[in-house]
Amino acid sequence: MEIKKSEFVISSPTVQKCPADTKPEYAFIGRSNVGKSSLINMLCNHKNLAKTSATPGKTLLINHFIINNEWYLVDLPGYGYAKRSKTVQQQLSRMITSYILQRKQLINVFVLIDIRHEAQQNDREFIDWLGESSIPFAIVFTKADKLGAVKARQNVEAYMNALKDRWEELPPYFITSAEKRTGRDELLNYIDDINRSLDESR
Repeated sequence: MEIKKSEFVISSPTVQKCPADTKPEYAFIGRSNVGKSSLINMLCNHKNLAKTSATPGKTLLINHFIINNEWYLVDLPGYGYAKRSKTVQQQLSRMITSYILQRKQLINVFVLIDIRHEAQQNDREFIDWLGESSIPFAIVFTKADKLGAVKARQNVEAYMNALKDRWEELPPYFITSAEKRTGRDELLNYIDDINRSLDESR
């Protein structure tokens, strides 16, 4: 897939305020500081589409970007940012949950995982919740450029093997680097294939 046009559309505080549109939506979410904004900008060939920040946890709304006038990339708030108040954390959790469970246009969730770190409990809980809720998703390992190719592959294999304690069929996954543009074609082609199958089924 070639991205010719990507534009910010709206930031919404609730799922009810999201665009009244039937185009398919692909949501990106992960722990704060996982490199979500950098990945979105790399995918869209747009340096400043999603706002990157030295301070994690800046995304507090549901952000819609229209891609090629055909589908939406949705930037969801990160989870697991300890410096937020309990009240804000609960508000964000409700916002994320209601969007994922209620938004009919949502086709797939991409869960971002920092490839450098061991499995984190809140990542695992979120992944298991998606499965229990029958939400289609894929795992996107970020920051692969921070490790050598062998170590990156070992970390991914260890992560995916650990999921087998509860998962009979493992979700798709991608290894990416915003810095090196690794995994860009694979991820965009995955979205393109889904969009094509949606078109054919209409």
